[in-house]
Amino acid sequence: MTPTVLPALAARGAVAAALLLAVTACTDNAPAASSGSSPSGRHQTPAPPASTASSDRNTAMNIRITLDGQPVDATLNDNAVARDFASLLPLSLDLEDFHQTERIAYPPRKLDTSGAPAPAAPKAGDLAYYVPWGNLALFYRDGDSASADLIVLGHVDDRDTGRLANAEHVTIEAAP
Repeated sequence: MTPTVLPALAARGAVAAALLLAVTACTDNAPAASSGSSPSGRHQTPAPPASTASSDRNTAMNIRITLDGQPVDATLNDNAVARDFASLLPLSLDLEDFHQTERIAYPPRKLDTSGAPAPAAPKAGDLAYYVPWGNLALFYRDGDSASADLIVLGHVDDRDTGRLANAEHVTIEAAP
Protein backbone atom coordinates (compact mmCIF):
# COMPACT_ATOMS: atom_id res chain seq x y z
CA MET A 1 0.00 0.00 0.00
CA THR A 2 1.12 3.51 -0.67
CA PRO A 3 1.68 5.88 2.25
CA THR A 4 -1.32 8.05 1.20
CA VAL A 5 -3.77 5.14 1.37
CA LEU A 6 -3.00 4.24 5.01
CA PRO A 7 -4.24 7.53 6.57
CA ALA A 8 -7.47 7.29 4.53
CA LEU A 9 -8.09 3.73 5.73
CA ALA A 10 -7.34 4.72 9.34
CA ALA A 11 -9.82 7.62 9.09
CA ARG A 12 -12.52 5.29 7.73
CA GLY A 13 -11.88 2.85 10.56
CA ALA A 14 -12.16 5.63 13.13
CA VAL A 15 -15.47 6.82 11.64
CA ALA A 16 -16.85 3.26 11.61
CA ALA A 17 -15.78 2.74 15.24
CA ALA A 18 -17.41 6.04 16.30
CA LEU A 19 -20.68 5.10 14.56
CA LEU A 20 -20.67 1.67 16.19
CA LEU A 21 -20.14 3.23 19.63
CA ALA A 22 -22.89 5.78 19.04
CA VAL A 23 -25.39 3.14 17.95
CA THR A 24 -24.68 0.80 20.86
CA ALA A 25 -24.76 3.67 23.35
CA CYS A 26 -28.26 4.63 22.15
CA THR A 27 -29.79 1.19 22.66
CA ASP A 28 -31.12 -0.26 25.88
CA ASN A 29 -30.03 -3.76 24.98
CA ALA A 30 -26.37 -3.15 24.16
CA PRO A 31 -24.26 -6.18 25.07
CA ALA A 32 -22.10 -5.97 28.17
CA ALA A 33 -18.43 -5.34 27.58
CA SER A 34 -16.48 -8.53 27.11
CA SER A 35 -12.82 -9.09 27.83
CA GLY A 36 -12.65 -12.06 25.48
CA SER A 37 -12.26 -11.83 21.77
CA SER A 38 -12.53 -14.19 18.88
CA PRO A 39 -9.47 -15.51 17.02
CA SER A 40 -9.91 -12.74 14.43
CA GLY A 41 -9.55 -10.10 17.16
CA ARG A 42 -13.21 -9.03 16.96
CA HIS A 43 -15.50 -9.12 19.98
CA GLN A 44 -18.34 -11.58 19.67
CA THR A 45 -21.79 -10.25 20.51
CA PRO A 46 -24.87 -12.44 20.84
CA ALA A 47 -27.73 -11.97 18.40
CA PRO A 48 -30.70 -10.07 19.83
CA PRO A 49 -33.58 -12.27 20.97
CA ALA A 50 -36.40 -12.88 18.52
CA SER A 51 -39.33 -10.51 18.90
CA THR A 52 -42.61 -11.87 20.23
CA ALA A 53 -45.97 -10.25 20.68
CA SER A 54 -45.61 -10.29 24.46
CA SER A 55 -42.15 -8.70 24.42
CA ASP A 56 -43.40 -5.99 22.06
CA ARG A 57 -45.70 -4.86 24.87
CA ASN A 58 -42.74 -4.27 27.20
CA THR A 59 -42.63 -0.61 28.01
CA ALA A 60 -39.77 1.72 27.32
CA MET A 61 -41.10 5.24 27.87
CA ASN A 62 -43.51 6.70 30.40
CA ILE A 63 -45.95 9.20 28.94
CA ARG A 64 -48.85 11.25 30.27
CA ILE A 65 -52.18 11.15 28.49
CA THR A 66 -54.69 13.82 29.46
CA LEU A 67 -58.28 12.98 28.55
CA ASP A 68 -60.60 15.99 28.73
CA GLY A 69 -58.37 17.60 31.37
CA GLN A 70 -57.90 14.43 33.48
CA PRO A 71 -54.30 13.12 33.45
CA VAL A 72 -53.63 9.38 33.14
CA ASP A 73 -50.26 7.65 33.27
CA ALA A 74 -49.40 5.58 30.22
CA THR A 75 -46.43 3.84 28.69
CA LEU A 76 -45.07 3.39 25.19
CA ASN A 77 -43.79 0.01 24.06
CA ASP A 78 -40.19 -0.53 23.08
CA ASN A 79 -40.45 -0.65 19.30
CA ALA A 80 -39.35 1.55 16.40
CA VAL A 81 -42.86 2.82 15.59
CA ALA A 82 -43.50 3.87 19.20
CA ARG A 83 -40.17 5.72 19.23
CA ASP A 84 -41.18 7.56 16.04
CA PHE A 85 -44.49 8.44 17.70
CA ALA A 86 -42.61 9.75 20.77
CA SER A 87 -40.70 12.13 18.48
CA LEU A 88 -44.04 13.93 17.79
CA LEU A 89 -44.77 14.64 21.46
CA PRO A 90 -46.34 16.74 22.84
CA LEU A 91 -49.57 16.32 20.88
CA SER A 92 -53.02 17.75 21.45
CA LEU A 93 -55.76 16.12 19.37
CA ASP A 94 -59.55 15.95 19.10
CA LEU A 95 -61.01 12.46 19.36
CA GLU A 96 -63.91 10.83 17.57
CA ASP A 97 -65.55 7.47 18.10
CA PHE A 98 -64.88 4.61 15.74
CA HIS A 99 -66.86 1.37 15.63
CA GLN A 100 -67.92 1.71 19.30
CA THR A 101 -64.54 0.24 20.22
CA GLU A 102 -61.99 3.02 20.03
CA ARG A 103 -61.46 6.78 19.97
CA ILE A 104 -59.38 7.94 17.02
CA ALA A 105 -57.35 11.02 16.10
CA TYR A 106 -54.87 11.99 13.40
CA PRO A 107 -51.28 12.95 14.27
CA PRO A 108 -49.59 15.68 12.19
CA ARG A 109 -47.77 13.12 10.01
CA LYS A 110 -47.77 9.42 9.28
CA LEU A 111 -45.43 7.29 11.37
CA ASP A 112 -42.50 5.32 10.00
CA THR A 113 -43.63 1.70 10.30
CA SER A 114 -40.37 0.03 9.34
CA GLY A 115 -39.31 -2.29 12.14
CA ALA A 116 -42.92 -2.71 13.30
CA PRO A 117 -43.51 -5.39 15.92
CA ALA A 118 -45.46 -8.58 15.31
CA PRO A 119 -49.23 -8.02 15.18
CA ALA A 120 -51.10 -8.21 18.48
CA ALA A 121 -54.83 -8.01 19.17
CA PRO A 122 -55.60 -4.64 20.80
CA LYS A 123 -56.96 -4.62 24.34
CA ALA A 124 -58.94 -1.97 26.20
CA GLY A 125 -56.50 0.77 27.19
CA ASP A 126 -54.13 0.21 24.25
CA LEU A 127 -52.81 3.13 22.23
CA ALA A 128 -52.37 1.94 18.65
CA TYR A 129 -51.57 3.20 15.15
CA TYR A 130 -53.65 2.18 12.13
CA VAL A 131 -51.26 2.21 9.17
CA PRO A 132 -53.64 2.59 6.16
CA TRP A 133 -55.33 5.72 7.54
CA GLY A 134 -52.41 7.06 9.57
CA ASN A 135 -54.54 7.50 12.70
CA LEU A 136 -54.04 6.86 16.39
CA ALA A 137 -56.55 4.67 18.19
CA LEU A 138 -57.23 4.61 21.91
CA PHE A 139 -59.16 1.39 22.58
CA TYR A 140 -61.87 1.37 25.24
CA ARG A 141 -62.95 -2.17 24.29
CA ASP A 142 -60.85 -5.14 23.25
CA GLY A 143 -60.29 -5.32 19.49
CA ASP A 144 -61.35 -8.24 17.34
CA SER A 145 -58.03 -9.77 16.35
CA ALA A 146 -54.41 -9.06 15.49
CA SER A 147 -53.76 -7.27 12.21
CA ALA A 148 -50.52 -6.26 10.50
CA ASP A 149 -52.22 -2.90 9.78
CA LEU A 150 -52.61 -2.10 13.50
CA ILE A 151 -49.51 -1.47 15.59
CA VAL A 152 -49.87 -1.33 19.36
CA LEU A 153 -47.77 1.63 20.54
CA GLY A 154 -48.43 1.40 24.28
CA HIS A 155 -51.18 1.40 26.86
CA VAL A 156 -52.95 3.52 29.43
CA ASP A 157 -52.18 2.37 32.97
CA ASP A 158 -55.66 3.29 34.27
CA ARG A 159 -58.03 1.37 32.04
CA ASP A 160 -61.13 3.33 33.03
CA THR A 161 -63.05 2.35 29.91
CA GLY A 162 -65.88 4.80 30.63
CA ARG A 163 -63.49 7.73 30.56
CA LEU A 164 -61.73 6.36 27.46
CA ALA A 165 -65.05 5.81 25.65
CA ASN A 166 -66.31 9.34 26.24
CA ALA A 167 -63.14 11.39 25.80
CA GLU A 168 -63.41 14.29 23.33
CA HIS A 169 -59.84 15.62 23.53
CA VAL A 170 -56.45 14.09 24.29
CA THR A 171 -53.07 15.58 25.07
CA ILE A 172 -50.10 13.21 24.97
CA GLU A 173 -46.70 14.20 26.32
CA ALA A 174 -43.58 12.73 27.89
CA ALA A 175 -44.11 12.00 31.57
CA PRO A 176 -42.49 14.46 33.97
